[in-house]
Amino acid sequence: MKKIRKGFIFIIVHVLFMGVWGALIEIPEKNGFPATLGYVVWAFTMVPAAIIALKINKWRLQYDRRSILLGCLAGLLGAIGQLVLFLTLKIAPAYLVFPLLSLTPVVTVLMAVIILKEKTGKLGWIGIGIAILAIFLLSYQPPSGKTITSYLWIGLTVIPLMAWGAQGFVMRFANKTMKAESIFFYMMISSVLLIPVALLMTDFSQTINWGLKGPYLAAIIQTLNAFGALFLVYAFRYEKAIIVAPMTTALSPVLTVIISLTIYAVIPHPITISGILLAIIAALFMGAEETKIEPEKSENLEKAKS
Repeated sequence: MKKIRKGFIFIIVHVLFMGVWGALIEIPEKNGFPATLGYVVWAFTMVPAAIIALKINKWRLQYDRRSILLGCLAGLLGAIGQLVLFLTLKIAPAYLVFPLLSLTPVVTVLMAVIILKEKTGKLGWIGIGIAILAIFLLSYQPPSGKTITSYLWIGLTVIPLMAWGAQGFVMRFANKTMKAESIFFYMMISSVLLIPVALLMTDFSQTINWGLKGPYLAAIIQTLNAFGALFLVYAFRYEKAIIVAPMTTALSPVLTVIISLTIYAVIPHPITISGILLAIIAALFMGAEETKIEPEKSENLEKAKS
């Protein structure tokens, strides 16, 4: 029996963490704790995750100019995308925004193919295509009564779309010369630096739940996201971006839907169910293709980074 590759282990753990996070993330906001303050809590939960990562790496932090730039760039791309998404959802309904955001892996894949010259086999490309279709279906939101007065939402949605797509590429690119722990540390720094922006975006005139079901519950839930992000960096360390991006983006919502079904007893829309089935098929295709490719020797990878 073939040994499971490290990259796929981190992909699985990332999917588990992000799937659970996705199912629970709305609870603090429904309890009266704004999403913008949820960002603040998330940024702070990145700190213990970064400390643990550095401890794993025996407190060795790369602080040359290139490492700082790449690590901070990865963090800023993710954080800016999240903050712009808050603005977007104020003027446009989720059923329009999220299907467009589902194209994020396309950006990562194109950048990886064009710049890093990453390749996969026929099954891999079929899997990538199916995954992108699955993500689109999983992002489906039933139309609401929200009125759209302008098309500014399209331009705003493109920002997180490009930012998150580029973030995946930067993670993979940075992993060629950096330790994953250093990348995540600078991602944490970037996220914390943008806390004032999230605070400025918060409407403090509204009633805010500062109790156990507000920031404290949010901290527990956002910790899943923080460590999920750390495992994603590790996934990009060991696997190609053209595999990691579509696979993680497709499978996390599947787990979210399953958990939500269990907790809230809500039957998914047929379109969502179709997305779940396609996501599983896509993962099988990509996994089958990549198991045929001999992975890089970890010893050589470590030598290149030392």
